[in-house]
This record gives sequence, C-alpha cells and structure tokens, in this order.
Amino acid sequence: MSEKIDLKKQLDAYRAKQGEFRILDVPPQRYLAIDGAGDPNTAVFGEAVEALFPVAYALKFASKRQLGRDYVVMPLEGLWWSDELDAFTSRRDKSRWQWTLLVLTPEWIDGDLVEAAIGQVAAKAAAPARLADVRIDTLEEGRCVQTLHLGSFDDEAGVLERLHHEFLPANGLTPTGRHHEIYLSDPRKTAPEKLRTILRQPVRPLSAPR
Repeated sequence: MSEKIDLKKQLDAYRAKQGEFRILDVPPQRYLAIDGAGDPNTAVFGEAVEALFPVAYALKFASKRQLGRDYVVMPLEGLWWSDELDAFTSRRDKSRWQWTLLVLTPEWIDGDLVEAAIGQVAAKAAAPARLADVRIDTLEEGRCVQTLHLGSFDDEAGVLERLHHEFLPANGLTPTGRHHEIYLSDPRKTAPEKLRTILRQPVRPLSAPR
C-alpha cells in the first residue's frame, strides 16, 4: 500500500499567507460539486455539505481498496457570487448570495468511480436528501490572486475590499470568474477568531479581452 497522499501539502494552489496577496496560475481541477443559494447559515447549506462528504469518503475508500492509492479527503470549498459585488464586500447581504460547494478529487479518480460512490451512498438507509444533486465538475480558473484570512467569515469584508479596490487596480487586473473560498479549518471545532480560509479571485489583465 502506498503512502497516504495529502494534496493540501503538494499543490501550490493550497498555499497562502495572511496579509499577502499572491498572484498564481491554478491548473484545471476536478471537484465533487453541488449548487445552492441564500444564507449559508441555513439548513439548505447544511444539506448540501451533508450530501458532498459521504461521497467524498466513499471515493477515498474505493481508491484505497481498488486502486491502492490512499489520500486525505480535501476540505470544503465554495464558489460565491451575487449580482452585486458589495453584497460580499460591504453589505454582506447573505440572502442575495449564490454558491457552489466543492470538494477536490485526485486526478486519478474517474467518472465511473464517482458514479459508483454516489450509488453506494444512495443505497444506505439514511441517504442525504440532496445526494442526487452531487456531480463531478472541472473548474478552470487560470490566473488568480489569493490570500489567507484568519478570523471569522464575517470579517472577510475588509480583506475583499482591499483586494478589489486596491490590489487589483494597482496591478492592472480585474476580476473574472467567481470568488472562491477554501476552508482549511472546521468551523464546528475551531473558534471563529482562529478560522483559516484561503480567499481566491480569478483575474485577467485590464487590457485582455473577456
């Protein structure tokens, strides 16, 4: 049996420092994904999380058993967007948010293994309510800017204001694609002031075509 792989320690896209905006190129990645809308403090959000992780763990165990490749299940991630940017940066109007929750899958996981894992979870007596909404998806973000936020999710607004209104204009960049968050801490086990979250924004040069 090969050594258990922790992709968080191997992939450059999972490195960030507090107080530093870093420009990087993120390669295409494949994720388990599920969509939703509205305040993340609601049951709808919780149901989406509850649908993703049983599939993620079923994939991990199938990979270990069938392929001889064990790995650490990756943390929850989220794409967030709204018709108005200030719904994130200043007003934090969570009722207007839309989101896609993600869990990264290793490159050797194929669609057949994902389908089998979903079927395995569905066969259980207490299958998640939104299991049918889980899919495999490829995200191509390309050039991005990211930083590490330490603290509660509601304290992200100031960091996002500096990113969008200071760093991007100063570097001739403009947003393209959806705001991306990677939750390195489990909020159920971590005090709000100690939460570690990577904040990522895909970008393009101001002079580049859309």
